[in-house]
Amino acid sequence: MVTADDIARAQAAVADVARHTPVLPSATLSERCGGDVVLKAESLQRTGSFKIRGALNRLAALGDGCARGVVCGSAGNHAQALAHAARARGVPCEVFMPDGAPIAKLEAASELGARVVVGGASVDDCIAAAQARAEESGMAFVHPFDDPDVVAGQGTLGLELLADVPALSTVVVPVGGGGLASGIAIAVKSVRPEVRVVGVQVDTVAAYPASLEAGRPIAVHGALTIADGIAVKRPGELTLKLIGQWLDDVVTVPEDEVAEAMVLLMEKAKLVVEGAGAVGVAALLGGEVPAASHGTTCVVLSGGNVDAGLLATVARRHETEMGRRLVLLTRVPDRPGALARLLDCVAATGANLVEVSHLREGIDLHVRETAVQLTIETRSREHADGVVTAVREAGYGVTRHTEEV
Repeated sequence: MVTADDIARAQAAVADVARHTPVLPSATLSERCGGDVVLKAESLQRTGSFKIRGALNRLAALGDGCARGVVCGSAGNHAQALAHAARARGVPCEVFMPDGAPIAKLEAASELGARVVVGGASVDDCIAAAQARAEESGMAFVHPFDDPDVVAGQGTLGLELLADVPALSTVVVPVGGGGLASGIAIAVKSVRPEVRVVGVQVDTVAAYPASLEAGRPIAVHGALTIADGIAVKRPGELTLKLIGQWLDDVVTVPEDEVAEAMVLLMEKAKLVVEGAGAVGVAALLGGEVPAASHGTTCVVLSGGNVDAGLLATVARRHETEMGRRLVLLTRVPDRPGALARLLDCVAATGANLVEVSHLREGIDLHVRETAVQLTIETRSREHADGVVTAVREAGYGVTRHTEEV
């Protein structure tokens, strides 16, 4: 298995490359959750996630056994980490990543010198392909989580928590394969067994609850998820045992709450955190994990590798949910000046017009009429309601994006 001594040795093996990432106070979360909450910003780690810790420790354990190179299967973060570790240690690297992996993660692994092979529907498919490549080539296979050296490497994050958070009471940590959560729990609870460690999965791909209940790894169907970094369909044999032994609980959160947590971290903490890294914050905000009433609750932000396009989509969705982004559909006469009068009406409300689209097909219109769709930024839900009222009072029939057209 994995012991606290293994993690202490790993700390020395990774220290020359891995960063000691900061613990940041969060006034917003502390106020909303009713307890002292801090954020372990592992999203600021080299390669953008905690994975560099486990990769470095595994290469140290392999020694000359990785002289022919290393290979792995990964959704992206482990691929980048192994590529960086391999470059730091001067060995070749190949990574297998699934179809649909974030472009930013594909490019990052390639830029770090790895040969990237894209294919497979899931991380599990890529792991199988990487294992086959290792057998064929003599390269060393590095599992993303189900390996004692990898778990020990990830556990070095727990040693940093012990050093940096004296009043540590609860640790909330994302769970994909389980290497990070189990490593942290072993490191922390071996010194302070009273500290509560809770793992969090996204409910669309949550293999651990059923597996823990059954006492054996049970696969779940894969699903499209914003938390692709923890979309592991089947727990490992090793990590399932460790999670069952060391963690106090594993909870699940819905996709919508993860998206809102990503936006809160951008707006309030000024941190870019991927969906997989934000599930712990989602669990606190959604009440799946209560903040400790005494002592400090630390949420681990495990990674920050997210495509800019997805980040923009999440931000726009949040603006809409908060009533600060409004889509209106109305009709105007198809003659000069009609659109200008509509836009003047919107401008008079103080709203910001983002986009105007003419729609002449697919809608029941009079032959001398055109439909207009307006995308508008507002200050609040009340302001948005005022814009709609003003447009209607000006004589325009209008429907909002939440209503049937």
